[in-house]
This record gives sequence, structure tokens and C-alpha cells, in this order.
Amino acid sequence: MSADQPTLPILIHEEHHHHEGETVEESKRSHTVDAAIDFIGGINGAIASVYVGQSLDTVKVKMQTFPHLYRNALDCFLQTYRQDGVARGLYAGTVPALVANIAENSVLFLFYGLCQKAVMVLRGRAEVSQLSPVENAFSGSGAAFFCAFTLTPTELVKCRLQAMREMASQGKLEGGLERLKLGPWGITKEVLQVEGIRGLFKGLTATMAREMPGYFFFFGGYEFTRHMLTPEGKTKDEIGAARTVVAGGVGGLCLWSSIFPTDVVKSRIQVESTVGKIAPGFLTTFNKILKTEGPKALYKGLGPTLVRTFPATGSLFLAYETTKKFLTNLADGR
Repeated sequence: MSADQPTLPILIHEEHHHHEGETVEESKRSHTVDAAIDFIGGINGAIASVYVGQSLDTVKVKMQTFPHLYRNALDCFLQTYRQDGVARGLYAGTVPALVANIAENSVLFLFYGLCQKAVMVLRGRAEVSQLSPVENAFSGSGAAFFCAFTLTPTELVKCRLQAMREMASQGKLEGGLERLKLGPWGITKEVLQVEGIRGLFKGLTATMAREMPGYFFFFGGYEFTRHMLTPEGKTKDEIGAARTVVAGGVGGLCLWSSIFPTDVVKSRIQVESTVGKIAPGFLTTFNKILKTEGPKALYKGLGPTLVRTFPATGSLFLAYETTKKFLTNLADGR
């Protein structure tokens, strides 16, 4: 015991000095610079996430929208690959997915940083780094509100592209399989011509109902896992790439486990409105699925989603944190 005692004040002094230094460095940067760093970090995170997880996202949307056409996720994956290949099949909707994810995550992380600062002030914290996982979770939920407006139009185009073959094969799509040649810009133009600007925002209520509670668990799970994986004497920013990926993966699992039924309803609204009918509302669609297909239909596609989300969200947070660290050091002249 006595041999260990002298190290205690030294460790306390070093830790105090470290946090004191962080406070000084943070104060040199304006809120605008911090917001720009979060924004760029979100863009890089989005790009990494899409290329890692897009093929399984396609499987998820197909199984959510046409649950009776495929035996399971593997059957859906193989049929999609055989019929349409990689680019037009498994990676259908990659361009709108990139646009959607870049728009979503840049706005998400921008407002996440701003909401963190707001929560910091409300809770009387000296630094953002002092926020608890629950406080970070509320920051994420607040940021998700703003994301819904950027995400809904691009998600609508992505879902329609991913489900186009099934809609055509069931005779629900005017023009049949020829419409498979339509790309994301063709779909967008068609929506604007037929349905107007409001057509791009079909599913907005469902998206908000999905995003706000979902990102509470997303950021809460991520920050709690980071906290648990941080070795004694280090900060959350020093846990390394592997632990950051694990924390991000856990955040993704928390997100999709909590919001999947809402996501199924959103996908149905956005895809079924392709037929040209007025899309039913969120509660109407939810009740219809329950009555006609049962509760299991609300979880169709959950398997590939959970398989996809761990590496996808892990890579998202790794790219975000790496970018943020690099740009922060650059802004601080280090």
C-alpha cells in the first residue's frame, strides 16, 4: 500500500492538467469551427457506412416491403444477385443512399454537436466531454429531429429504387420492368412531376417517429459503450480504432432493435405510394400490417439489418472520430 501511495497525487495532477489543457484548447476554437468539424466528420462517416452496408440494406428493404416473396434473407440476397447483379441489384440505390447518408449524417453530427453544447449549458457542465451517456442520448434525439427533413426525400427515392423489380413483377408499376432503367434522378423527376414537392416528403411523420427515439438509443449505446471500454487513466478519445468500431456497432444494434417496426411502416408508405395512390398515414399502415400480416411482418428484414449495422455503424463512427481528431488537431495548430 505504502509503495503505491506516492503515485496517487501524481496521477491526479496529470489528469487535472490534461483536462485543464483541453478546456483551454477548446476555448480557442469558435462554435463555427467545431460545427464545421462535426459536419465534415459526418460526411466521411456516411460514405464509409454506405459502402460497407448497402447490399444488406437492399435485402432489408425488399424483405420489409415484400415479405412473402422470399424465404429468408439469404434467399433474397441470392435472388437479387442472380436477377440484377451487384450494381443494379445488391447496390441498387447506392447513389441516393450516399446522398441520403451524407445529408443525414452531416446534419446529424452538426446538430449533435450543437445539441451537446445546449445540454452542457442546461446541465451546468464545463465541457462537452463531461456529459453522461444519457445526456448525450438526449442530444442525439434532438439532432434527429432536424435530420428527418433532409433524410425523407432521399430515403423515398432509395426505397423505390430498391423495390422496383418486385413492384413491376406484381403489375403494380406502369411501364413494367422497363422502369428498372430509371435511375435516382429519373425517380426524383417523376415524383416532382406527378406528386410535387410534397411527394418527396411522404413518410416524414414515420421518419420522425423512427429517428428521434432511435437516435436516443444510438448515441446512448455508443457513448455508454465507449465509457465502459475506456481504460483507467485514459479518455474516451484514446480508446483506439477497434474499440471505437465496437462502440459504434453497439450503438447501431441499439438503434435498429428499438425502431425496426417503425422503419417497416416507413418503407411500406414510401414504396406503396409508387403506384400513384395517396399513401395511407402512419397509424393506418401500421394497423393494416398488424391485421393482415401479423406482428412478425413488423420484424421482416431485421436479421440482415443487424448483420449490416454492426460493421456499417462501426465504420461510420470510426471515420467520424478519426476525421474529428485530425481536423481538431489541425484547427489547434498541433
